[in-house]
Amino acid sequence: MADKKPRNTTSRRKPATHSATRPVRSAASAANRTPARRGKKKLKVGVTMPAWLRAMISVGIIAIFSAGFYWFFVRPYAYRWKPCYGQKGYGVCMPCNYEVHGIDISHYQGSIDWAELTSNRASRFPIHFVFMKATEGGDHSDDTFPFNFEQARRYGFIRGVYHFFSPKTDPDKQADFFIRTVRLTPGDLPPVLDVETIGKSSPRDLQVAVKTWLDRIEAHYGVKPILYTSYKFKERYLSDSIFNTYPYWIAHYYADSVEYEGPWHFWQHTDVGNVPGIKEEVDLNVFNGTLEELVGMTLR
Repeated sequence: MADKKPRNTTSRRKPATHSATRPVRSAASAANRTPARRGKKKLKVGVTMPAWLRAMISVGIIAIFSAGFYWFFVRPYAYRWKPCYGQKGYGVCMPCNYEVHGIDISHYQGSIDWAELTSNRASRFPIHFVFMKATEGGDHSDDTFPFNFEQARRYGFIRGVYHFFSPKTDPDKQADFFIRTVRLTPGDLPPVLDVETIGKSSPRDLQVAVKTWLDRIEAHYGVKPILYTSYKFKERYLSDSIFNTYPYWIAHYYADSVEYEGPWHFWQHTDVGNVPGIKEEVDLNVFNGTLEELVGMTLR
């Protein structure tokens, strides 16, 4: 058998040669391909906020949030948490050396169980008087007033009635509205004007309006009304000596004593009291005197 020629195992195809660098695509080709794939990128136009300004805004937001959280969630309960060196009653530390206690109510307290409310008379801090809201501004009446006013007399509490003053409403209109709504009888406390806001009025305009209401009410009921406001508000807006001639009901919360240096008759010392017969928290007050002196303030 003849021998076969050995097969050449070496490839006859010329090996491919590779360029050291990839071919560069033309700018026109890239421009034509890019929109079809990604779309053109839009340029952002605007002013960049400096880092220090962003930091100040962040700090301001945190401060506002912290203040709001403290004011609405911590402050009302801080007075309860602090050590009480006197005596506790109705869930709070009660002011020392006052024997005549009372509350003030409005529709915010909801439906009141007056029979249960009288059960506190056997407690260490019996409630003797009840102030209640009757009117606000020139046409808004508290819908719980008629019932509360009748029940307070029925269950033997000394009654007081207040009007919430609106700086933007004519004071004569407000006084007439109160007179039409409230019929005080012997044994009731003088009417009360609750002044808490100044609105867009100037301090002088507010003083004139408040004095107009007080004069109109005194002429009708024959007794000087009681003026209610916080001691800071009074010192800032009602510091005229003419307002010192009215019995003063001071609002001063979460304090061990009254800081106001002038004479006062009532002190609203907290707004988070828990009283039997009232489901919602309620304002607690003391009278700066004896029970006989309180009775002496009532209408004859």
